[in-house]
Amino acid sequence: MKFVFDLDGTICFKGQPVSDELLKALEELVAQGHEVIFASARPIRDLLPVLHERVHHYPMIGGNGSMVSAGGKRVSTAGFDSEVLPSLLQLLTTYNVSYLIDGEWDYAYTGPADHPILLNLDPHKLAKNVALQELNSVVKILMLTSDHMAEVEERLRQLDVVVHVHGGENVLDISPKGIHKWSGLQQLGVKEGEYVAFGNDANDITMFQHALHAVMIGDHPLLAPYSSEHLPLDRDIEHAIAERLQALGRQYTATSV
Repeated sequence: MKFVFDLDGTICFKGQPVSDELLKALEELVAQGHEVIFASARPIRDLLPVLHERVHHYPMIGGNGSMVSAGGKRVSTAGFDSEVLPSLLQLLTTYNVSYLIDGEWDYAYTGPADHPILLNLDPHKLAKNVALQELNSVVKILMLTSDHMAEVEERLRQLDVVVHVHGGENVLDISPKGIHKWSGLQQLGVKEGEYVAFGNDANDITMFQHALHAVMIGDHPLLAPYSSEHLPLDRDIEHAIAERLQALGRQYTATSV
């Protein structure tokens, strides 16, 4: 069985690396013959610092599906096409939007020096913060601040892009059309109903929709209808997840025999 994991708020918390307890539970799944895949809104560059290097070869989906790697090598990268990108960039100027824009590796950042997004941004200094025009392609846009964010969101809904709203930070997360975690899984050859998914937010909906079994961490009203089960957030959440992984690992190992 394939097991697919979102990271932030699902198996890593407050920007800290995945705990030893959960890391061992993931490796135990692999030892049982299962496959572990990571699928995050973070670009792959920012997945690496929260994952121990011994799992860096596991398949990874970054940027909500815009970046896919396996065995430490890039499988695919999807950027905004030349028709929609100028409209997106015009919004930045028209509405005085500060942003984090990711290229295939480097990024452009104009947000506040104390913005929470910086907690997770390239902590190991693996990439460069460059001017927007220096990015060869644009694969993901986070619109961080604007005096008219509600109007920006309304304009984005009129464009042919995928938009997620991070309500706690009032951040608009934009991906190319047709790009989401399920599209990233398909790039890895994953088929519908052949995996177990763990997630916590609206950007996990597509991978929950096509999963055999979906586990929601915490409570999100948009994700809940697509969840098979729910693990409430509490101080023992990492231990609860590890125990659930052991049970599911045994269940699907037995099923496949």
